[in-house]
Amino acid sequence: MKRNIEIRQFLRFLAGGVVCALIDVGLMWWLLRLHVAPLPATTGGFAAGLLANFAYHTTVTFNAAFSAGAFFRFMVVVLINYLLTLALVSLAVLLVPNTAADSALLGKIVALPLVALNGYILSKYWIFK
Repeated sequence: MKRNIEIRQFLRFLAGGVVCALIDVGLMWWLLRLHVAPLPATTGGFAAGLLANFAYHTTVTFNAAFSAGAFFRFMVVVLINYLLTLALVSLAVLLVPNTAADSALLGKIVALPLVALNGYILSKYWIFK
């Protein structure tokens, strides 16, 4: 029974992650097409995705009440995930022979599963504990 609850929670987390990733990558793509530089475009997408992510996971995934402490812990995890994302986007721009915009999107897509796994573990056992 407990395992089923944990599986459902993880699936809700993944579903919210997909929606937030679409917001994140979609906004980044749109900003890149407006000729915004790759790192600011990454930042804009990341910011929109993180706000949607906190709202979703607080209310849907973990059924938690908003607290300043949870939001602070969430922002610490966001900082870690943001730095990881920027590092992977920068690495892709340097190493992948393509336009900077296309390479940046590739780096972003590679970062998403790593950020998601880190976010779930830290959300479950630290942010919303």
